[in-house]
Amino acid sequence: MKLNSVAPKEGYTWIRQGIWLFKQNPLGFLMLVFMYVFAAQLAVIIPVVGVFAVLLLTPTLSVGFMTACRQAIQKERIRPTVYLIALQSGDLVRKRILQLGLIYAAFILLLSFMLSLIVDFELLLPLMTGDKAMTPEALRQIYLVLFFGALFYIPIAMLMWFSPILVAWADMPVAQALFSSWMALWTNKGAFFYYLAIWSVILIAIPLTIGMVFDTLSIGQAASFIIAPISMAGLTIMHCSFYATWKACFTEEVVSL
Repeated sequence: MKLNSVAPKEGYTWIRQGIWLFKQNPLGFLMLVFMYVFAAQLAVIIPVVGVFAVLLLTPTLSVGFMTACRQAIQKERIRPTVYLIALQSGDLVRKRILQLGLIYAAFILLLSFMLSLIVDFELLLPLMTGDKAMTPEALRQIYLVLFFGALFYIPIAMLMWFSPILVAWADMPVAQALFSSWMALWTNKGAFFYYLAIWSVILIAIPLTIGMVFDTLSIGQAASFIIAPISMAGLTIMHCSFYATWKACFTEEVVSL
């Protein structure tokens, strides 16, 4: 695989390409994202084991969604079983992809531990269960979670962004895939900053603004009927745009005979 360097403005191009890809099979992609969201919510019901299973399988699901992107471009039908394709790709790939899952789970566990040293989760728990009203201190803790959570997750994202695909499609060992993923994001950090900034506006700023406007009009409950479909569509397009980042950052080298 050849690592490419792209201009920062390519971050916007990736989003446009993600929209184009989504249009090739919107129902198929929405089905895959809905399945993932449903599985993640179901995992929360099963303490520890459920969450660990989702984290363990995250690299596998990533390969599955990227494979679905390939299928959409080739006008092939997208099936739910595409999520299992990495586990069906031979013993070596299956072993490596599950090793990546263990590494990812360990990273998230470490991130959670680091956040627990900074944030008072005992104060936030009643808010998440709806048993306590919002207070200024609780709001400050939420901002701390968002800020430090994002800060600590950046190096994890850099290591894990491309590594599942590099393991499954480029036959790389786990350590080499992690390093190559890190180098790809570092080399193209300008484009990724631009790319993630736009998605932050789409997936965070816009829904929050809509919610505040509806709350001001005293019809806050109606906001979910607008925010939910926008967020689901945006999340799905963002996943489609991951394939655009892959195609831009890596080129498969062809050896001439």
